[in-house]
Amino acid sequence: MRLNLVAVLAAAAAAFGVGAAVTEEAPPVAVDHHVHVHSPAILGFLPDYCSSPGRVNACPEVFIRPLTVDDLLADMDAAGVRQAWLMSTAYLAESPMMVPLRPDAPDLIRAANDFTVDLARTHPDRLVAFIGVNPLTPTALPEIARWAGEPFAFGVKLHLTNSDVDLRDPADVAALAAVFRAAATGGKTIMIHMRTRAEDYGAQDVRIFLDQILPQAQGVPVVIAHSGGWGGLDDNTWNAMAAFAEGLEQNSKAGQNLYFDLAQVFDADTSDANLARLVVLMRRIGTERFVAGSDWPFSGPLDPYLNDVLARLPLTAEELMLVREAGGSSARRRRGGPAATLPLPLVELCP
Repeated sequence: MRLNLVAVLAAAAAAFGVGAAVTEEAPPVAVDHHVHVHSPAILGFLPDYCSSPGRVNACPEVFIRPLTVDDLLADMDAAGVRQAWLMSTAYLAESPMMVPLRPDAPDLIRAANDFTVDLARTHPDRLVAFIGVNPLTPTALPEIARWAGEPFAFGVKLHLTNSDVDLRDPADVAALAAVFRAAATGGKTIMIHMRTRAEDYGAQDVRIFLDQILPQAQGVPVVIAHSGGWGGLDDNTWNAMAAFAEGLEQNSKAGQNLYFDLAQVFDADTSDANLARLVVLMRRIGTERFVAGSDWPFSGPLDPYLNDVLARLPLTAEELMLVREAGGSSARRRRGGPAATLPLPLVELCP
C-alpha cells in the first residue's frame, strides 16, 4: 500500500487541531535522523586520533565521552523520539587526520560497522543503522558490498570533511561517484556530510555535486547532513543552501529523492533574523525535503534541542508538522528488515 506522506502529515496536523500557530500540544519529533554512538573499537582508537599531528584542533570533550546505546535510548525516551538514524563513526579510522595511519584501520572500520548494525538488529524498532566509510580509500567499495544483503544496514554515512574529499578534484569526484553507485546498487540510503575543507566551499561545490555525483545515486534517497554545512549558519552554509535552491528550481527532477537534515544548523542562540532567512531558503528548496536531526551527543539533551529549539523556526504549523513527523510512519523497507522510517514522499507500508 502506498500513502502520500504529505497528505498523511497534513491529516495528522488537522487531527491535532493545529492552526496558524504552533501550540504546546504539538507532538514531539518522531525520528531523529542523525545520531552517533561510538563503537568500542573507535573509543579505543580515539586517544591516538585526538592526539594525532594531523588534527587541526582538539577533539571536543563530548566527542570522546564513552556514551552507550542505553544513554541514547534514555534520551530518546525523555524526548518522545520514537526512532533514530544511527551513524557509524567507522570512517574515523581511515581519516587523513590520523597521522600515521594505523595498519589495522580496515579492521577498525569493519568492527565499528559491525557494532552499529548489531545495535540496530538488537533494537529494530528504535534504531536504523548507517555504516561508515572513507570514500577515497580502497576499503570503501568492499565494505559497502559486504553489507549489500543485510537489511539492518540501512544506509551509508560519508563525511567529506573528515575524509578530506575535494569536490573540485576530478579524481575525488570519480571516487565519490563510485561510492554512490555502490550504495545505490545495494539499495542503501546515503547520508553525506557534504561540506569540505575548502575555505570558499559553497555554490561551486554544490553544482559539482548536483551535476556529477547525485545522479549516481540512481534514485535511492540522499540526505545532506547539516543542510550542506557542518553546523551553524556561516557564509559558506548560506552559499551552499542558496545553490541547492537555485539548482532545484532549475531542475526539480534532479533532486527527486534529495533531503536535508537540520542537525546543528541552528540552536537556542540563533538570531530571529537568521531563522527567518533559513526558512526562506527551506521554502525555496522545499520544506518537505527537510527532516529533524540532532547530531547527538553534540546536541546535548534531545528534548530541548529537538522539540523546543525546532519550534523557534518561523514555519507555519503545517510546515512544522511535516518536519516533526518526517519519517514517522513506520515502514519496512525490505521483508525481514528493520522497521525503518523514511523521509520519502511515498511511504511503502507492509500489509
